[in-house]
Amino acid sequence: MTRVVEILLVEDNMVDVELTRETLETHKMVNNLHVVNNGEDAMDFLFKKGKFKSASTPDVILLDLNLPQKDGREVLIEIKHNEDLKTIPVVILTVSEDENDIKMAYDNYANCYVTKPLDMVQFVKIVQSLENFWFSIVQFPADGK
Repeated sequence: MTRVVEILLVEDNMVDVELTRETLETHKMVNNLHVVNNGEDAMDFLFKKGKFKSASTPDVILLDLNLPQKDGREVLIEIKHNEDLKTIPVVILTVSEDENDIKMAYDNYANCYVTKPLDMVQFVKIVQSLENFWFSIVQFPADGK
């Protein structure tokens, strides 16, 4: 039986959301892509609060750093310093090439840091590469933790 991969995309740029969705849909991998557009909703999703009370625990989180309400940097720190969430892989997917952001991400246990290209074709290639690595090669625990 094929296991469904639960993906949480935390992204406020709707063009990037749609490109990610379309790229993931073009492959035969079975996944559920959940999208939230700000850091507050990301944490509510992860803690299953409010409108997200029946949310699935993601197998992997694709996190933008520049988010409204609660910055992605704060979200990363909260995730990786919480006993119940810290084992969920977090992929930083952002336009920032700032060395301070890269250092901060790894200092706070991000699993990888990927700079989004401005070119659409390159963006699709990056999402495909992430998909191939995280969903074809990496092993996830059966219980989602």
